Amino acid sequence: QVQLVESGGGLVQAGGSLRLACAASGTIIEINVMGWYRQAPGKQRELVATITRGDSTNYADSVKGRFTISRANTTHAMYLQMNSLKPEDTAVYYCNAGVDSGLSVFRRYWGQGTQVTVSS
Repeated sequence: QVQLVESGGGLVQAGGSLRLACAASGTIIEINVMGWYRQAPGKQRELVATITRGDSTNYADSVKGRFTISRANTTHAMYLQMNSLKPEDTAVYYCNAGVDSGLSVFRRYWGQGTQVTVSS
């Protein structure tokens, strides 16, 4: 089995910064695409950013220029540096990863989420 655990969420004032981390553990041969998603109250879960094993990145338009996704392949970790935070960034942030546990098939896993609250 594979577990994803997020950390780093919290309460911050508008204009502030937070750094989220995602740690993957368990039976892991390879992780391909990793990503951050978020879900605000009453809204659908949406993509924030993704990163491939080769460090190609993709961002939602709403966070471009403010958020930076990164990963450490050797430790199966992923990060999201969030700067210039806005109240509309308030949501539960989820880590997602495609993991090969030895069967040459990538299965997608989700973390339990970490709350980010930005006050105005």
